[in-house]
Amino acid sequence: MSTVTTASPEVQEQDSQRGSRNTDYSLIDCDIHNAIQSPETIRKYLPSRWRSHHETYGVRSYTGSYYPRAVPNAARHDSWPPSGLPPGGDLEFMQHQLLDEWGFEYGILNCLAGGGGRNLDFAAALATAVNEWQIAEWLEPEPRLRASLIVPFEDGDLAAKEVDRLGEHPGFVQVLFVARTSEPMGRRKYWPIYEAACRNGIAVGIHFGGAGGHPITGSGWPSHYVEDHGGMPQAFQPQVTSLVMEGTFERFPELKVVLIEGGFAWLPPLMWRLDRSWELMREEVPEVKRPPSEYIREHIWTTTQPVEEPERPEHFHELLRQMDMDDHLMFATDYPHWDFDAPTSAFPRDMDKDLRDSILAGNARNLYGLP
Repeated sequence: MSTVTTASPEVQEQDSQRGSRNTDYSLIDCDIHNAIQSPETIRKYLPSRWRSHHETYGVRSYTGSYYPRAVPNAARHDSWPPSGLPPGGDLEFMQHQLLDEWGFEYGILNCLAGGGGRNLDFAAALATAVNEWQIAEWLEPEPRLRASLIVPFEDGDLAAKEVDRLGEHPGFVQVLFVARTSEPMGRRKYWPIYEAACRNGIAVGIHFGGAGGHPITGSGWPSHYVEDHGGMPQAFQPQVTSLVMEGTFERFPELKVVLIEGGFAWLPPLMWRLDRSWELMREEVPEVKRPPSEYIREHIWTTTQPVEEPERPEHFHELLRQMDMDDHLMFATDYPHWDFDAPTSAFPRDMDKDLRDSILAGNARNLYGLP
């Protein structure tokens, strides 16, 4: 961990000009990205057999969407720590710029490294190393942080083993998938992970991104990064559909799923469409005993970033009414990424105070069992 204890002079000057950003209400951030500082960082936590493999061969994966980002590391310009570490890689800088500056009570770490890879044994070793790194360098030094458990999600048995190893650790609150898996997430290959998550009383998170070996849209490979970024709901929608229609929530009635950084305005029309399809063809899926919208409203949570922002504020309130999931919507900043959402500007100013409080902290506190 870096020894830097203060922000750069430039950031300090910005802080002095704008004053404290601490709010007068509770805040829980459900999507913070902690970054592995360097390859050497994670090798310290790998057994010798895999340490050598990591140094010599690296990680083999599918080609994903490596388009030019708006800014390097998809990061805010001011999120590069003075220590020279990558954005999200310096705990003390994160404490200053995010947790302290905004007054967050808790933050959920979603590390986007260590769960993928085509060599599944190596993926399992790497996931374990990332989790040990998170414990030692993030969770133990900072009690406000919780983390997502990294697992080799393409191997249900190996992943379940890691969930059982650390699922009862108080620092981990969910198991992390990426949205683009090699198969739809309702398939039986993933069932051992859901069973382990339920057994250990933690949620399953699905985060923006990933590369499962297929084109990243339903129509093939797009030409531009903006198509990837704006079209990410294309990956989330079939995952929700699969989880419902494969009967996953009937098999695992305690399963809780969190959609992270995928938006949520697409949920109401998806629920309407699935309900109508189920009414017409329910005999094909007898294990789905209720309308799909009921399973979604009971088992699915979403994070706010990126918040859909209609031009007319009343349309946002109408969206919330259509979703009817006020107690399943949780705030997220996506720090340190460039499309960061601030808690003071993410929602219409006329939002009901009780609803705002639930979204900003209460719903996450209930889901994750936070004090």
